[in-house]
Amino acid sequence: MKKLSKKKKIIIFAVILVILFIFCFWQNNMLTVSKYTYSSAKIAKELDGFRIVQISDLHNKDFGGRLIDKITELNPDIIAITGDIADSNHTNIETALEFVKKSAETAPSYYITGNHEYWLEISEREKLMNGLESAGVKILSDETTEIEYNGKSFNLTGLDDNTLMSDFRNILPDDKNSLNILLAHEPQYINSYSSWGSVDLVLTGHAHGGQFILPFIGGLVAPDQGFFPEYTDGLHKSANTSMIISRGLGNSVIPLRLFNFPDIVCVDLKHS
Repeated sequence: MKKLSKKKKIIIFAVILVILFIFCFWQNNMLTVSKYTYSSAKIAKELDGFRIVQISDLHNKDFGGRLIDKITELNPDIIAITGDIADSNHTNIETALEFVKKSAETAPSYYITGNHEYWLEISEREKLMNGLESAGVKILSDETTEIEYNGKSFNLTGLDDNTLMSDFRNILPDDKNSLNILLAHEPQYINSYSSWGSVDLVLTGHAHGGQFILPFIGGLVAPDQGFFPEYTDGLHKSANTSMIISRGLGNSVIPLRLFNFPDIVCVDLKHS
């Protein structure tokens, strides 16, 4: 059998590299939308169709306007930003603020911190928080706000990421008759979120979808859950609490995601 010449080997190798580059670029830049409908008797008929778009773990990723265009197409009533919009490893506060400015122009936007916000330099974190407020984004730091729509309302609570390591249940609403939606960055605390009994729906991120999604196995690794994590994406339940996990949009320590496209979460409320 005739051996390939050195020139042909180089050409084949170069072609393989180009294909791999295109594949990886596609895997990390193709925006997808995960749609959910959350039904509950606590949701008033007037709230039927209320839409929440969740953005999580952007990590300074710049989609060149495609992200905000996609969000606009979804026509959200509010936008929930569940942490890590900036990244402590390759920090660019301006990129994060450029997104939140456009987010606030699109729909009322609510933000909670992720772990990376606390890993930023103090001056960078202050710049980010000041920029969020200047853009008109509501920062929910261990507090609840009432969202009104068509004469009805529900409670939206945001937990600060630093609070998740303590007993945060006294922060959650006591009103078990109203719809209570919680924004919390990390999904592995699902049993704590549900134990208070008043939280109906939680929106989280942090796990990056398990980074590499393997056939028949699922996500490979996630922060604070290690290898083969349980909570990486989709809908999970604990007692009377439902939790939706965003796979996130950007990358951090591991700069590549495979079979795990950047994820926008879209949740419609439905009276039942």
